[in-house]
Amino acid sequence: MEANTIQLKKLTKRQLLWKDIKQNKHNYILMAPFVILFMTFTVIPVFMSLGISFTYFNLLEPPRFIGLDNYMKLALEDEVFIIAIKNTLILAVVTGPVSYLLAFVFAWLINELGPKLRAFMTLVFYAPSISGNAFLMWLLIFSGDVHGYLNAFLIRFGITDNPILWLKNPQYIMLVIIIVQLWLSLGVSFLAFIAGLQSVDKTLYEAGAIDGIKNRWQELWFITLPSMKPQLLFGAVMQITTSLAIAEVSMQLVGFPSVQYAGHTIVTHLIDYGSTRFDLGYASAIATILFLIMMTTNLVVRAILRKVGE
Repeated sequence: MEANTIQLKKLTKRQLLWKDIKQNKHNYILMAPFVILFMTFTVIPVFMSLGISFTYFNLLEPPRFIGLDNYMKLALEDEVFIIAIKNTLILAVVTGPVSYLLAFVFAWLINELGPKLRAFMTLVFYAPSISGNAFLMWLLIFSGDVHGYLNAFLIRFGITDNPILWLKNPQYIMLVIIIVQLWLSLGVSFLAFIAGLQSVDKTLYEAGAIDGIKNRWQELWFITLPSMKPQLLFGAVMQITTSLAIAEVSMQLVGFPSVQYAGHTIVTHLIDYGSTRFDLGYASAIATILFLIMMTTNLVVRAILRKVGE
């Protein structure tokens, strides 16, 4: 009798689900192209990469199952991967929070300007993230000879006597990457924050003043931030993904590979094995580790952002 009741409930849920699908079929039809593309180019490749990470696959031979060998090699034998993890975490810890805060602070300040000036300043701050030849400018600034702008400045004012090899000396490589990455980081998150600030209901500030909010900081904490939690979460995800996936800056500025792997990151290590050595099984293991780091960090940040305004 109980089994029949449970089966009837399941049947009823299925009928309700099918009825809901039929009633909202137009919405499902509109969503179908995105869902198909998302499943085809995101979800399925993630699971394929996870499966390939347990194999030896060099593109010339069929994948051969080797169990946890790739992960054991990563943890116990690959010293360069350990350097890559250390560099990636340093970049993520420094550039992630700093660029996130800078993006919000600049968006908050620019939002107070008039419409025309706000549009112009938004373009000014967003432009670096879409500058295709931005690295050329930084290569000129950090050039290791006397003609490099930074070296010329330091020599002219007597700060140093000899030019510094900014892009070849391991002591300075990480600092250079951090500076350039911060300059490039005001991108999509910055625009999301601008949009979020524009969408805050202005009547909430009037209600807040009646309820005892006395200054702009209290407005920010109790009204502005809680009202734009979706944008804050989106910006956090974007900044985490960007800071953990730094590769192009390192490759363009300090070479691939960099001197003593001082600018080596997890993504450049992944490119090394995936695109240069064609060891796709090992590269998939690296990608899986990076995916797990990103997921864990995103969950932690989401838990923190839920407390904003409390």
